[in-house]
Amino acid sequence: MYNLFEDEDDVFTGSPRSKFLDVMFHANRDVAEHELCKMVESLAAMEMILSEHYSDDELEKKIRSYGFERADELDMKSKSLYIELMGNVVSQSE
Repeated sequence: MYNLFEDEDDVFTGSPRSKFLDVMFHANRDVAEHELCKMVESLAAMEMILSEHYSDDELEKKIRSYGFERADELDMKSKSLYIELMGNVVSQSE
């Protein structure tokens, strides 16, 4: 099966995380800051939504168990988000 995230022949070599960090550290600061702030606002909104249904302790336990039980899916989603955010920064920096 072809794996988009781990293509060893990829011209850009490296993991989505490492490429994301390279882009963020070398991109226009205003663009990178804008995308990071959007990401934090999105995370804050998701936490607020979840906190309506779970206490802080319950939420922390759910996050840990979810990460353990679905580690492969979580890894793929994380890589996808790195690529999406990197694309947002690169497209605004041109």
